[in-house]
Amino acid sequence: MPRPFWSGQLRISLVSFGIELIPATEAKSEIHFHLIDRRTGERVRHQKVSSEDEEPVEKGDIVKGYEYSKGEYIQLEPSEIENLRIASRHTIELEQFVGANDIGPEYYEKPYFVLPDDPSQAEAFAVVRQALEETRRTGLGKIALGGRERLVAITLPSDHKSLGMMAYTLRFSSELRSPAQYFESVKGHKVDRDQLTLAKELIQKKSTPFKPDSFTDNYEAALREEINAKLKHVSLPRQRDTATRGKVINLMDALRRSVGEETGKNKPVVRADGKPARNRAGKQGMHLMRSRGTEKRRKSA
Repeated sequence: MPRPFWSGQLRISLVSFGIELIPATEAKSEIHFHLIDRRTGERVRHQKVSSEDEEPVEKGDIVKGYEYSKGEYIQLEPSEIENLRIASRHTIELEQFVGANDIGPEYYEKPYFVLPDDPSQAEAFAVVRQALEETRRTGLGKIALGGRERLVAITLPSDHKSLGMMAYTLRFSSELRSPAQYFESVKGHKVDRDQLTLAKELIQKKSTPFKPDSFTDNYEAALREEINAKLKHVSLPRQRDTATRGKVINLMDALRRSVGEETGKNKPVVRADGKPARNRAGKQGMHLMRSRGTEKRRKSA
């Protein structure tokens, strides 16, 4: 079991109790690379050197520096940074409570498990957890992590069955770019109701409950396959292009084909010259065109 990443007090007004935060994520990749000199096959190592004389600098001699003027720095020792006078280093003060769905997904950063730090804290922990569940609220506060102060949300696990709580570090609004600046080039477009109906049908056909275990990292599997092939001195076949599904003429044709694939119905057919088939009303992609042989027989008749 991983060690706590942070421990301290969770406080709501005059109520406080000890908690621990444990990272809720872990790196699952089993493939780790080193930098190698292609010419010699030897590892390349990084070395910290002084910009003055390019002499190596020992780790213990490196401190943080703030450049207040060109080439002039204020030095800060690790102990000075560690002892900064900031309450959120040891206490998460829940200052505000919001609806569980009021926080946009773009604000979320990293999840942590929240546990009482010892059995004597379990009573207060359980009361606050139950209160959050029954009010359907998420508590907001601040926490000092990784050399900066972050916004943090305290809430329940998504399954609501666990007896613990979750903490999520959040981005400050000042860290998010304004969407209006990037979306202003997207112009409104009148939506065709028939196309919309087919798009909604396609979404419904592909809708299922979220099953995170059904998604895997194909990139790592392919990387492992490449490494094993090199170890065995064999060549892997080149990746084949995705099978062609036929030329898509327009959006309506693409929607019909997609819905047809999901329902197992026959796909609309395109004319031999690549142009869409038309019915008598002029709708694209609705009917099969007659073959040239059929047309010749009709003309000779």
